[in-house]
Amino acid sequence: MSTAVPVREAWAEALYGEHGFFLREAPAEHFRTSATASPLFAEAIAELALRCDVDTVWDIGAGRGELLEGLAKLNPGWSLHGVELAAPPSGLDASIGWHTQMPEKVTGLVIANELLDDVPCTVAELDEHGVLRLVVVDAATGEQSLADPVDDTDAAWVARWWPDAEPGHRVEIGRDRDEAWHDVVSCVADGVAIAVDYGHDARTRPPYGSLRSYHQGRMVDTVWDGSADITADVALDSVAATVGGYVVRQRDALHALGLDGTRPTPQLATDDPQRYLAQLARAGEAGELTASPGLGDFGWVVRGVGRAVDLGQG
Repeated sequence: MSTAVPVREAWAEALYGEHGFFLREAPAEHFRTSATASPLFAEAIAELALRCDVDTVWDIGAGRGELLEGLAKLNPGWSLHGVELAAPPSGLDASIGWHTQMPEKVTGLVIANELLDDVPCTVAELDEHGVLRLVVVDAATGEQSLADPVDDTDAAWVARWWPDAEPGHRVEIGRDRDEAWHDVVSCVADGVAIAVDYGHDARTRPPYGSLRSYHQGRMVDTVWDGSADITADVALDSVAATVGGYVVRQRDALHALGLDGTRPTPQLATDDPQRYLAQLARAGEAGELTASPGLGDFGWVVRGVGRAVDLGQG
């Protein structure tokens, strides 16, 4: 008897089930994000909040509170909140609120750094007859196969956003990600919502999908037992259209926020060696956050509610 289930179901259980990855693991031990790569990311987010004229920040999918801890050091009086399924980490700054879900209405800056890639979505494959069929998986063995055709709603999303698939190609149907981010933005009464993630648009869809796992800093074969992350790239253009926002690449957004990766002049090494080393380290960290290929290629889906923010539109 087959125990295969749609990939979306196995994925959700592996990440968010009773023994799921996000309830039992510290994500920073398995993969590096902008928030854990450098405190300069928190500086940029603080600058963004100032430009938006807000002093409240909600971090959705807050991990172990790395971004919020950085913001608390920069601006001790701000109202900072993390939303995460896992319990708050020990030693978290007492001023940081910790929640398992968003309230119905918030005012301020709402940011989600690498959240949507972990929202399980339907995976389908075009068979040899051109029929788009669900991909199912036996979580115990990892064996995948094709099952029934996708439903009309998912087929409509593919027709709109991923129409060029050919037999043998896989499609990661982003409708669940679109709806998840729409729900977050709907909670913003006044402020700015930004989803930061790696992804693609109509010009760069991955023909064979992007489903993968990360374990202790390395990309590994997809596993379904909750011991590793399971992720797939985000259709950023679809998310942006759903919430009426725009997409800008992280390197451009960070440059717009004043993050400068320019190396110090060699003369400074002679005039002020300590300052030279500090600026050199800062340039290196800024370089990692804006690198292409790398974190600089991430997309920011930007949506202002009741106010505008211009980070340049890529």
